[in-house]
Formats: sequence, C-alpha cells, structure tokens
Amino acid sequence: MEPEIHRRKDDHISLCLQDDVNGKGITNGFNQFRFIHQALPEINFTEINTDSYFIGKRIKVPFLISSMTGGTERAYSINKNLALAAQEKGWALGLGSARAAVENPKQKYTFQVRKFAPDIPIIANLGAVQLNYGFGIDECKQVVEMSEADALVLHLNSLQEMIQPEGNTNFKGLLKKIEQLCQDFPITVGVKEVGWGINGSLAKRLFEVGVSFIDVAGAGGTSWSQVEKLRSNDSLKVAVAEALNNWGLSTAECLLDMKSYPTMGTTIASGGLKSGVEAAKAIALGADLVGFGRSILPEAVESVDSLIQRFTQLEWELKAAMFGIGAESIGSLKNSKWIKRL
Repeated sequence: MEPEIHRRKDDHISLCLQDDVNGKGITNGFNQFRFIHQALPEINFTEINTDSYFIGKRIKVPFLISSMTGGTERAYSINKNLALAAQEKGWALGLGSARAAVENPKQKYTFQVRKFAPDIPIIANLGAVQLNYGFGIDECKQVVEMSEADALVLHLNSLQEMIQPEGNTNFKGLLKKIEQLCQDFPITVGVKEVGWGINGSLAKRLFEVGVSFIDVAGAGGTSWSQVEKLRSNDSLKVAVAEALNNWGLSTAECLLDMKSYPTMGTTIASGGLKSGVEAAKAIALGADLVGFGRSILPEAVESVDSLIQRFTQLEWELKAAMFGIGAESIGSLKNSKWIKRL
C-alpha cells in the first residue's frame, strides 16, 4: 500500500477514537421528535418482533454497522470483531472503503471477514469519485469478490476529499457513471453519504438510475472535514474546514425530505445515532434500517464481548420504544402515528 494511504487509515481510526470530530452546532435532529407514550400498549413485550430483510437476507434487527475501516492491521482487528458480533446478533455489516486493497492486494485480508460472518448481509464499499480516477466495473467486481459481499455501496464524500491532503475532487459526471454501473453490475448497488446527508431530490435521482438502497448518513455525528482538518498542515484548508463545522442536513431532516419524493428503494438512516430509541425514531420517520458507526467504535477496538453487550443494549432500547407505543413489529413502528415534532 502507498505509505500515505496506510497512514491515513490509521490516522482516521485514532482521530475518531481520541479527538472531538463531531460537527459543531448541529445534531442528528432526533432530539426534535418525541414518541407519544401509550400507557396501555396492548402487546406482549416478549412477542415484539424486530425481524427484517435487507438485500435478500433476513436480519434479526434492522441495524447496520456503518462502513468504517479497512486497509491496515488495526483495521482488520476491528473488522473481525465487528463481523463476529454482527453474526452473533444478526446485524448487517458495512465494510470500509476498499480502494487501499485494490491498489495493494496485500491489504485484501483486512476486508476478508466473511468466514467470521457467514449468514449476514455484508456490504463492500468504494468511493464513488474513484469512478473518475480509473476505477470501473472490474475494480468494483474485485472489491465485491475479495470481501464475498452481497452488495456494493458507493460513498459520497466531496467535502472530505476537498479538505483531505490527498483528496480527489473531480465529482463531475458521476451520476451517469453510477447509472451505468447499476446497469452492468451483477449485484446490488447502493449509495451512501459520509456525514453531510442526502436530500430527497438527490435520493429520487439515485433511485431512478438504478440504485437499490441509500444511506442518508446525515449530519450530527462525525464530520469528516473536522477529521481531515486535524490531519492537515495547510492553514487554508484548516480555515475552510472550520467554516464547514456546522455543514450538512441532519439525519432526521434527510428522512423527512425523502417523504416528499416517494420511492421504491431501501432507506438507511445513519449519522450520529447513539441509542436504540433514536433508531426507533428514525424508523418511525421512514427508515428501513438504521446504521451505527463511530458510537460503537470503542467497543469494536476493545473486544467482541464489549460489542455484543453494546448491541444488546441498543436492541433493548429499540424494543423499549416499540413497547412504549404499542408497536409489535418493525412494520407497525415504521407506520406509527405515535411520534410528534416538538
């Protein structure tokens, strides 16, 4: 692997663990919503069913580990722990960007965790902008095949690339290339943001060109311009990153905007979610799945047991919210009228 890519991957892990890389003055938006408590829920808590389906596979709860890392030995340890915990708890797993492994096959092993998670959906990941920098269908197939993934997600990270010292900033004409990939690629293709959100109008266009699922990945959690600011020695880029510290659409705002553009695709809500109650709010506002990223990274570094304990808590929080409004299934939660904007 090129030394700067290796350093960047490890830098990202360290900064996300140790530094304040949240956006400033912006939340995920779920603090603006409250469930209307139903004192007589008329359901049995032990019969609450959280089963869901994603890209053709059953998952025990509509939760996804958001794409985080890969490409270094430390990243492999994290991905292994995530895969083992996801398999145990029946979550879907998103892997970090696999560009590093395409450029240096020695790093493929850091994404090869299917043996630890034989039954769950696994999503391979590549930056959409790489389609403008020499990557095509062959590289996309390589990413999917090496990780034995069920789908490929293309991430959109324009502002991160702009601040990043090594960034690729030519995002021109990508929608057409995404459309072509969706037509030619043999498995499911999705698109995700990295923390600034996807609005309803763009989501509609992406679904229309063949994208099967969209992760809105809204603001309110990690700001990658803040992460890259901490890596930069360029005073201009540092200043620009500071100006962007409250940029983006909150996760809740993305979900509401998508309601104005009805689609047939799958919607994933990620971006600053920290609890199962927030996850329940996201589903009630229209999400099909909910993603957790940096909020579970400390446990992913620590151990599989720590992750399983955290996952169990998140699942119980989701079920508690469902019990509180009398929602016996994910379908009834998604269609619930028992949520209001404050």
